[in-house]
Amino acid sequence: MPWTRDEMAQRAARELKDGFYVNLGIGMPTLVANHAGDLDITLQSENGMLGMGPFPWESEEDADLINAGKQTVTELPRTSYFSSADSFAMIRGGHMDLSILGAMEVAENGDLANWMVPGKMVKGMGGAMDLVAGTPRIVVMMEHSDKAGNPKFIPACTLPLTGRNVVDVIITDIAVFERADRKGAPFRLVETAPGVTAEDVKARTTAAFVV
Repeated sequence: MPWTRDEMAQRAARELKDGFYVNLGIGMPTLVANHAGDLDITLQSENGMLGMGPFPWESEEDADLINAGKQTVTELPRTSYFSSADSFAMIRGGHMDLSILGAMEVAENGDLANWMVPGKMVKGMGGAMDLVAGTPRIVVMMEHSDKAGNPKFIPACTLPLTGRNVVDVIITDIAVFERADRKGAPFRLVETAPGVTAEDVKARTTAAFVV
């Protein structure tokens, strides 16, 4: 049985550590904010918010408080606000400890493709290229296969790259892969969803990995 998106977010939250400054990409990664628990982390948004709280309860939304994906969020007593330019200066300056992003493809060597949607008009690459270049640890959350059933963890990316050799952890709806370093270490299968075997993962994955 595959993990739900919320269960994937719970697993991604295990990558957080006390004191971390974290940027969450749009889509599934934003769910991680609800699973930080008692950890002392600071969430940063590309649109100029540092210290985001969890999503608001229904009827408690403030339309002026949104994340980079235009979802309403909450503020904390320590929340601060600034320009998008200052936000990207933080990212490009290497001040984020971890970024959790979505992806359309991840290659077995850690290449990431997550900004060009095939067959659709795209306004630009957003902040993903800055994030993968300026953040030391990148966690990807994505479905294991696309809507046509094709694997997304593959030998080499076919879509335009966001970054080369930048992914450290991959969390899909059936498995978790991680690698020890970006110096040639292979991805290792370290966890599977309930009832999913290593053979099941191999059958649905074209990228090479170690069990």
